[in-house]
Amino acid sequence: MSNSKALPLIQAEVEPCCPPLNERPLTMEEADRASAMFKALGDPIRLRLFSQIASHADGEACVCDISDVGVSQPTVSHHLKKLREAGLLTSERRGTWVYYRVAPSVMASLARSFSVSG
Repeated sequence: MSNSKALPLIQAEVEPCCPPLNERPLTMEEADRASAMFKALGDPIRLRLFSQIASHADGEACVCDISDVGVSQPTVSHHLKKLREAGLLTSERRGTWVYYRVAPSVMASLARSFSVSG
């Protein structure tokens, strides 16, 4: 049995990207945050990676579980890094593998930005 513990590789603090777009004009900070998220998802490879992780069992996937997206492993790593930097994913190293998870409030936050406020 291994003595190693699961250590967080990156623990992203996730804030809602922005209020519903019809609620009020965005502040510059909100627009910057939302823009970074949408820009990261604007790449087809990143969108596929995000989708694979989000739809994987328990919303988490080991990098070894991510199926072929048509690019090399170093390119996959580059895209995963961009998704983490945008606050869309968190990651955790477990032994030699890195597990990715959609940041807890990301899906709700992105959906909320396009919801109609009452």
